[in-house]
Order: sequence, then structure tokens, then C-alpha cells
Amino acid sequence: MNMRIGGLASGIDTESIIKELMSAHRTRVNKLEQEKQILTWKQEIYNQLNKDLANFILETRKEFGLSTTTSTGVYLNNSVSSLNWVKKATSSNTQVGTATARADAIEGSYEINVIQLAKNWAAASSDKISTGTSKNNLASQFGLANNDNINFTITTNKGSVTINKADLSSVSINDIVKEINSANIGVTAIYDASLDRFFLQTKETGQENTIQITDNSKYENGDNFNFIAGENSILKLKYTDHEGYTQDIISGEVYSGVNALIDFGAAKGISQNSNQFTINGINFEIQATGTFTVQVATDIDAVYEKISNFVNKYNELISKLTQVMEEKRYRNYGPLTKEQKEEMSEKEIELWEEKAKSGLIKQDNIISDIVLNMRSGFFDKVADVTGIFNNLTQIGISTESYFSGKGGALKIDETKLKTAIRDNVDSVLELLFKEPSEELRYKSESTMTSSEIQEKRSQSGLIRRLYDNIVAGIKNIVFKAGAGDNADLYRNVNSSIMIDFVTQYSSISMLDKDVKDLNDRIDRTNNYLLTV
Repeated sequence: MNMRIGGLASGIDTESIIKELMSAHRTRVNKLEQEKQILTWKQEIYNQLNKDLANFILETRKEFGLSTTTSTGVYLNNSVSSLNWVKKATSSNTQVGTATARADAIEGSYEINVIQLAKNWAAASSDKISTGTSKNNLASQFGLANNDNINFTITTNKGSVTINKADLSSVSINDIVKEINSANIGVTAIYDASLDRFFLQTKETGQENTIQITDNSKYENGDNFNFIAGENSILKLKYTDHEGYTQDIISGEVYSGVNALIDFGAAKGISQNSNQFTINGINFEIQATGTFTVQVATDIDAVYEKISNFVNKYNELISKLTQVMEEKRYRNYGPLTKEQKEEMSEKEIELWEEKAKSGLIKQDNIISDIVLNMRSGFFDKVADVTGIFNNLTQIGISTESYFSGKGGALKIDETKLKTAIRDNVDSVLELLFKEPSEELRYKSESTMTSSEIQEKRSQSGLIRRLYDNIVAGIKNIVFKAGAGDNADLYRNVNSSIMIDFVTQYSSISMLDKDVKDLNDRIDRTNNYLLTV
């Protein structure tokens, strides 16, 4: 029915009726838009808190050394035994060798006698190699005919490359260098034009790094000649053997680097393929032959600092989560309509929306459960420890009184914690980082029963338990509000977060569904106007 047309004949004030209908319609749409805005704000708040939770895990894991980041941004996990801040190693002669200690190094004094350093295999031109007037190409540089054929193969324990060059006036020595290096077979070739010499060497030291050069170069008449290997080779390449004599490279002969040879206390004649190696949890780097002593001891201050920094970050996170849950709700400050915003300044809008967003997830069950699990998980005992500590209070960490205004925050008794670190650092590490059984460690929690999850938490060290509890909370927030722009961040924390979101929710959060329902209602309400 078109009320405008009927009104012309009847005398009814259709314009007023239409305006009233439009006003009622706009009111309904505004209300729906406000509901949608509130849901959007909730999503933003959830996403920011979830980002804070994820970054807490990633940042503290990195600070502990439990994870590292590759040059491509990939996160790699490290074992507790490999941590390098727990023990310190002091060398008596840093000119001979230096050392650092892993967490699993045994405290004590160790004497190391370096008998021989590890070396790579290396060869170099014994004299200038150019015979021509120009170095622009192989023919002019070495007086070769254009149709002579340079053909040689370099084979290492990592692969091989064959250099086969004819038309020598169009090929330079630098082309050969580039082709050798781009093969990535563990050798480096260099031509130094200022010295007019060629260099070839294995990248790594040790006997296992081998090299074989087979020279099949021929003149255009079919006769063989030595380009890179053999007596009187064009590149005049020679190497120094293990006895220190300079030798020609024999085509087809296999050469290798030299292993380091050391005595480690009573353990004599230990061979290592590198000058950097690890024995009994001590990382050594040797620079010269000779003897030095390494003293390994717990680095009390470094361990204390790591734990203290973690506690501070934990308290900051708990404070942020608690603050959001306790925010005051200003129910008279709803989302502004477009018309209301047009009548206000940007500052007025900002202040208004600050109050409108306040308390939107006050006493939220998901955030409340995360905080509860974080706190309770820290003070439940760790099961099946082999050391003397199974409770956080035993090492001097407890909670602030709620009457202090810092309720739930952790506090440290410095003297008690440092004593625990000094007397039994291994037990401190076990309390904080103990792994659960392999059966539970590698099983996805989405496939575990509640009793299995409880058992995993019980067996886990307190910080690992905290991380697991936070990951569970991150998942619940993602299920509720989606991942926002942080999907990659959550994958770095734990790949199961996004996998479970896809498999269980098809990547559509509960709030996403609510927003979609409101959009549908807004569209239906707007479409109704077209029929009036």
C-alpha cells in the first residue's frame, strides 16, 4: 500500500505518518547498529588481551632461551639443558681457549690440553697466474686457444660440481669462481685480481670434510693439460700437507681437513672435527695449542635475574587482566550514532567512547578462568620431581596479600631464592621447567580427556604449566572473538590454536556469528523501508 497516494483523496496527513515511520525505523536501526558496535568493541578488547597473552609466552620463552628465531622468522624450541645463563665457565687462558657452560654442565674444574687445532683443507696459487696482457677472459689471461676445453670436477662430502668451458674468449676466471661458489658444496673459491692468485678451500674444518679435484682439461688438438690440478697447473694451485710440506694437487686424489686433538683431564686423545665443540655440557672454543683450565659454577645472579624478570612480566600481565575485569561500566554511555557524532568534537567523541567501552567484559568468565588457572597453577605442587623442590614457596616465591592492593601478584624473597639457586639450581630448574611424560607431552590437548589434561598439568614444571594454561585461555578467546590480525602470532605460540579454531569452529567465532545476525537484522529492517 502506498499511503501517499491514498492520502491525496482522503485528506490524511501522510507526510507526518511517513516521517514517524522513518523515525521509528531509524531508531530501530540505530539500536541494532549500537548493539553491533558493542560486539565489535568486545572483539577488539578480547583480541588485544589475547595478543598480550601470546606475546607474554613468546617474549618470556625467548628471554629464558627456550626458543630462538631463525633469520626467516621461524620459532625453534630449545631444551632446558641447553640454557646458557644457568652456569658460567671461566677460562684460565683465553688465548688458548674459552668456554661457556650449558645448564647441564657439572660444576667443577677441568683441565684441557690442546694438542692440535682443527683445520680446513686449503689451496692457493703459489705465484701469479696470468701470462697474457688482459684478464678479461680465459683465453687472453692464460694464452689459451679459444677452442681449448677447460673441464674439471670438484667433489666433496656435500656434493660435486663440474666446470666445463669452451669458447674461452667469452668466459672469465670470475665466471668459474661464481659457478663453483653457487654450487653450495662446502667449498669457497676466490680470485684476487690484485694478487693475481686463485684460492680454493673447504668451508669447514675436520677430517670428514673431504675434497677431490679431477682435471680433464684438453687442448683443441685433444692433448690433456692441467688447469687446476696436477704438476705445473695453469692456476699453480698447491696445498700444505699435514707435515707442513707444500705439494701439487694430484688429480683424483681425496684430501681432507684436520681434526682438533685434545686431552680432557684423564680422557686423552679426544678428536674433534671443529675448534668449537661441547664436552659434558661445556661449550669450548680453542684458538691455539697449549693448556688451560675451565672453572664451572652456577651463575646465581644470572639465574635470579631471569626468574625476577619473569615474575615482573607475570605481575604486569595479571594486573592488566584484572584491571579489565574490574573496569567500571558506564551504562548511560552507549555507542554514538552518526548524527550524535556530527554534533560533537573529536575529543568529545574520544572521551565518550572511552567510557562506552569501559567495563564491556567486566567479570568476564573466560578472562576470569584464565586468571584463576594462572594463579592456581603456580601454587599446585609439581608431581614426580627428582629434586628437593615441588612447590614455589620452597624457593622463596609467594603471593602478595590482597590487603596490600597487589593481591595475587607474585613476590620474591631474594635471600631464599638465591640460596635455593646456589645450593640446588637443578631442582629449581626442574620445578620451573619440568616436562610431563612423553605420552602426555606430545599429545594434543584437543584429543585428551579432562583427567589427562589435569595429569599433564600436575607433571609439568610451574612455568610450562603456566604456558599450557595460557594457551588454553588463548584458544577460548579465539573461539569467542576470533583471531583478528594475530593468526600468525598464535601459530608461533602453539600451532593447535588455529588448527582447533578451524576444525571446531570453521574459523567463525561466536561473536562473528552474533555480528552476522545483527547485520542480517539491519538489512531486513532497511529493506522494510522500501516497501513503505
